[in-house]
Amino acid sequence: MTFVVTESCIKCKYTDCVEVCPVDCFYEGPDFLVIHPDECIDCALCEPECPIDAILSEDELPDDQIEFIEINARLSEVYENIVESKDPLPEAKKFETVLNKRELLDL
Repeated sequence: MTFVVTESCIKCKYTDCVEVCPVDCFYEGPDFLVIHPDECIDCALCEPECPIDAILSEDELPDDQIEFIEINARLSEVYENIVESKDPLPEAKKFETVLNKRELLDL
């Protein structure tokens, strides 16, 4: 099993989770973070660190977030590895409560 970054992260990109990951399995794109499924060791340290609850266990994903399993896998192959926290995106607070952000993700 792996953890998955879900739609909530889009346009927010809080990186609190990155600092606690013992295997550096987070990857960063312009508007979103992802977890590399083959590198994640299912330790669950990242999940409580996310201030907007954007990280979930693969087996606990709601039906409307299942596609993020594939999105995380695909984008982790092209995004750059991130190992240190950074500031969130400038408009993160504005986007925290926005729903249906999938269309904002530049694939």
